[in-house]
Amino acid sequence: MGFDPEAMRAFERARWERAAGRYEASFATATRQFIPALLDAADVGDGAVGADHRVLDICCGPGFVAAAAASQGATATGVDFSQAMLVVARARHGALAFDQGDAEALPYPDASFDAAASNFGIHHVPHPVAALREAYRVLRPGGRLAFTIWAAPAENIAWKLLFDAIARHGDPSASDAPAPGGGFSTPAQCLAALGAPGFAAAETHIVRARWRHRDGAAMVAALQAGTARMAALIEAQDPAALPAIIADIERHAADWRDADGLAVPIAAIVATGRKP
Repeated sequence: MGFDPEAMRAFERARWERAAGRYEASFATATRQFIPALLDAADVGDGAVGADHRVLDICCGPGFVAAAAASQGATATGVDFSQAMLVVARARHGALAFDQGDAEALPYPDASFDAAASNFGIHHVPHPVAALREAYRVLRPGGRLAFTIWAAPAENIAWKLLFDAIARHGDPSASDAPAPGGGFSTPAQCLAALGAPGFAAAETHIVRARWRHRDGAAMVAALQAGTARMAALIEAQDPAALPAIIADIERHAADWRDADGLAVPIAAIVATGRKP
């Protein structure tokens, strides 16, 4: 099946609308760990910015990046295409502004923000480079963009455990998710994508963390509750195969078990560039 941007957009919107109420307690326990590094890369993380420093949280979800930027002294705004996510964001961070909008067509004038950040959001849009062009447009000269994407599965043991278990006991091709767009998954691809709109001084680095769960079943439940594509893959498996998939994860996760359960390695690429 070829790439259909509207099919992808509809899939992502539907999945995040569904995940909104469960995201904080599930997948956000992984993604929120990278917010400090993201804001440092956007030059917002040292607490030295003032209220005149305007920060845009792109694909903001429940608004965690916007809230963290505000805690550093900035004036933060979040934007997301999911109304359900915005309901959560506004309820949780009532003093901040959250707007509904598409990352590929941001609802702001040129040169509106001093910094922009996106925590695992850019790769969920059909045309990520178009989203980076929009971020470039709304930044003031000298403004910095930072975004995160997941590193390769070899660096993300949680994903590798799931994918390998499904390959052994399920059907890796069963998902009904539409083909993804022109995303990027390596540091070199991130740098090339930042260069397309004209970002200068582009850099990437890897940040590593641990994702804690009671056991393999809890990890699978978090992935199913708080993700889009991985949730679709899990839900597409034959229910009769799920016990074997979870048992396989448990068996191969032994190296990352401690007295409190699993502490599984996860890793992200943090990419940043400056508008000249």
